[in-house]
Amino acid sequence: MKEAAFFDLDKTIIAKSSTLAFTRPMFKAGLLSGSTLAKAGVAQAYYQAFGADEDQLTRAKEELSALTKGWSKAEVEALVEETVDEVVAPYVYAEALAIIDDHKRVGRRVIVISASPEEIVRPLCRYLGIDEVIASRSAVDEEGLYTGEIELYAYGPEKAQAMIDMAKEEGINLALSYAYSDSITDLPMLAAVGHPVVVNPDDQLMEEAESRGWEVKHFKSTITLRDKLSSAAVPGAAVATGIAAVLAYWAMRGRKDN
Repeated sequence: MKEAAFFDLDKTIIAKSSTLAFTRPMFKAGLLSGSTLAKAGVAQAYYQAFGADEDQLTRAKEELSALTKGWSKAEVEALVEETVDEVVAPYVYAEALAIIDDHKRVGRRVIVISASPEEIVRPLCRYLGIDEVIASRSAVDEEGLYTGEIELYAYGPEKAQAMIDMAKEEGINLALSYAYSDSITDLPMLAAVGHPVVVNPDDQLMEEAESRGWEVKHFKSTITLRDKLSSAAVPGAAVATGIAAVLAYWAMRGRKDN
């Protein structure tokens, strides 16, 4: 059977959220309000410092559905192509790229599995040299409009189940495979493989790693993908923008409630 290495994306390979790249262009185009733009900025700072817990991400899924309903995927893609040169590319951990190369060198399949929208994850991963992706999918109707439904939310237990399903279908030995993540929400993903590795873990995941004897890594060095992304568009970024705004809302609300 084959072996694989499964990687979470945000704060594991990418040093910050992959969902905020096109917030300002979407605001300029009138898709997002000024308050949403402000919340997206707060979301980045909050996420960078604290991550997002299970309740916040679940609420983000629900709010995301309402926010993107009726948006034209084709129009979003066209807007992204027009504004891509203005966008600052996400930063990538050099340590993550080195580990990915090591896995490829010994013949393991490298698969990114992320709760972020596939419209963001797939193009970004192509520039990382990663072809295999499992990511959240939003439904589109026959007119090319987002319906407000999410076909796959690759998060928490669903993320782990997607890995298990792939392993069964494609003959991957999970007991000999690796998984990398920073968040306690990915505990099921990490527990599904024989070689779990926690990266820049949040406090809860660090406690789990220590109690289970899992390997812990701390990534610090970043390199930019700006040059690689400057000549190609990343379609569907509006969906990701919505996630950022929703996370900001719940982060701010949670702090007020406390």
